[in-house]
Parts: sequence; C-alpha cells; structure tokens
Amino acid sequence: MNLSDVRAPKGQVKKQKRVGQGMGSRRGKYSGRGAKGAKSVSGYSLMRGFEGGQMPLHRRLPKRGFKNIFRKEYTVVNVGRLNELEGDTFDFDSLKSAGAVKKLQDGLKVLGDGEITRPVTVTAHVFSATARQKIEAAGGKVNVVGDAGSPS
Repeated sequence: MNLSDVRAPKGQVKKQKRVGQGMGSRRGKYSGRGAKGAKSVSGYSLMRGFEGGQMPLHRRLPKRGFKNIFRKEYTVVNVGRLNELEGDTFDFDSLKSAGAVKKLQDGLKVLGDGEITRPVTVTAHVFSATARQKIEAAGGKVNVVGDAGSPS
C-alpha cells in the first residue's frame, strides 16, 4: 500500500452542483436561487450584521462614553519595584533589561506604591507627587526627561 492507493471514504466526496445548465438539468430557469429578491442576483453579498431588514443590533444600541484621542498611555513602574531591583540608577533601558517594563508607550511614569529604602537616581518622563517625595526622602534623585511622547 502507498499514498496513491488512499481514497476518501464512500459518501465523503460529493459531486459539484452544476447550476445554469438549462431546463433539462433539474436546476433550470433560476438555478436553485428562487425567483426574486437580493439573493437571486449576481454579486449579492450579505452586509455584516444584517438582520433581514430589521434595524441591526449595533445600530439599535446607544453610543456611550467618550474616547480622548489625545490621551497619553504611560508605561508604569512603582517605587516598591525599584527597591527590589539591583542597581542605583534607573531609566527605561535599565528597567527593560531588568524585566520590570516591556515597552515604552508615551513615556515612563513612576508611581508611589510601595516603599523605597535606599538612595536611587530615577530618570523618567513623569513622576507622581508621592513617588517624587519617597525617592527624595530616601536620599535619591529625580530626573525628568523632556516632553513625553514628543519625537526627540
């Protein structure tokens, strides 16, 4: 036995429906499409969400909320996480190599969750007030990078 002997099981392969072959073909006149309506014409394609002429669900539901297109999404790191990491100077590249952050979105933001017990120098785009206060209270320095999100 080899691959050329393998056949599909009986009944699995169906003959292709040949439409438009005239009146003697059992599918004459309308070729199985019926007489009238959108589905009977060539080039018909169903609109996504079409409900048979009823107002589609996505149009019946009200629009909600507001999406600010100018919102900045910052990559966030907490001071408690900085305390766990090795080293005394942190910027985006050092945090990425340490595995603390994955990618820089519109900038790096340092938040004040957790405690920091050693002096560190942190370079980021934005600092929360509590993060700045905790870093400076531990004897560290805060460096603010230029405008976050600008191509510099």
